[in-house]
Order: sequence, then structure tokens, then C-alpha cells
Amino acid sequence: MSESPAPGTTVEQMIPGSAGLIEALWSAPREPRGDAGFAIVCHPHPLFGGAMSNKVAYSLAATAQKAGLHALRFNFRGVGRSEGGHDEGRGETEDVAFLAAWMRERLGAGAPVVLMGFSFGAWVSVRAAAQLKPAVQVSIAPPFGKYVGDAAVPPRPPCPWLVIHGTDDEVVDYNQTRAVLDAYSPPPELVSLDGTGHFFHGRLGELGAIVQPFLEKHLD
Repeated sequence: MSESPAPGTTVEQMIPGSAGLIEALWSAPREPRGDAGFAIVCHPHPLFGGAMSNKVAYSLAATAQKAGLHALRFNFRGVGRSEGGHDEGRGETEDVAFLAAWMRERLGAGAPVVLMGFSFGAWVSVRAAAQLKPAVQVSIAPPFGKYVGDAAVPPRPPCPWLVIHGTDDEVVDYNQTRAVLDAYSPPPELVSLDGTGHFFHGRLGELGAIVQPFLEKHLD
């Protein structure tokens, strides 16, 4: 059984999953929450260069750490040293649920999970919410049409839900995302960043400054 990293450190993990080994990075907070909460962070589309090294995924994990959470970033199937192949969100969703169970084996069965994701990873993590019942959901530029074919819109996560999307997103259409979000009841909290494209160039600090207080508010 893997041990938790020392406070403020990150350790690499190779975790046996249903499709083979899953390459992951487990980061421990300097000052952990008493409930041993943790975040699962999902990266952008693997067929378009997405990996856990993506700077938005890294920023989400770092922000989770600052909020007192353990953070687990991982490579989807077929990315980096993760085995298996791209499964159009199906197997990827299964892996999120598997990794949440893996973390709870190490941090405690009652440890709350926060699901976080960027782009394709945001969509995968929203799909996983129906099974995992997260304490908080954070979605950055989630696509509900692009990349996912004719897949149904996932159910609303049963928790406080923050969505951040740039109004000038050149990859995932902002207006399409907003229309889908407005159809949820209740809609998530949407923060629209004017003049921001898909990859949040020059805006990562702002991203963290929005996410961290949302986490702290809804986890206390």
C-alpha cells in the first residue's frame, strides 16, 4: 500500500488499474484538512496533446494543495506511461472512480473528494460525479459538444459546482457551454473571464484566486 507523501511534497505513483498501469502524481498539502479531503484532477484531451503536465491541470492541483487538500493528477489511458488506449471518456470516467477509491483506501473511507478538470477532463469529471457524489466540483472550460460526439449531457453534480470559462475561448465555444449550463437546475456558479482563450495564458494566477476561496467556502 502506498504511503501518503510528506506534507508539501509530490510523489510519482504507478497505480494498477483496469486497463493497466495509471501514471499519477500525488501531492500532499503543507497543512492538511482534518477530514483528509482530496482532489482528483483530470487533464485535457489525450488525442490533442493533453497530459497531467498541462499547466491548467497543474494549477488546479496546486490550488487544491493550498486549500488543504491532497491532489492526485494522472495521465489518461495511453498518455505518458499510462497503459491502455483512449476510450472516448468511458474508461476514463471509470478510472476517475477507481482512483477516488484508491485514495480513500489510503486517506480514509470517509475522505471527501473534490472533482476537478480542464476541457475534456472537465467533462470526464462531471460524468464521474454521478457515481462519486463529490463534495465540490470544479470545471474549467468544459465541452458539452466538442470531443464527446453524441454523448448525453451528464447529470448535474450533486454539490456546489464552479465553472470558469474564457469568453474568447477558441477551442470550446463559450456560448454553447453557457447554454448547457443554464439548463441545469440549479445552474452552476459560472465565472466568465473576458478576453481569455482556452489555455488561460497569463491568467493562471487569477484562476487559482477564484478556485481556492470556492473550495474553502464549501469544504468548511
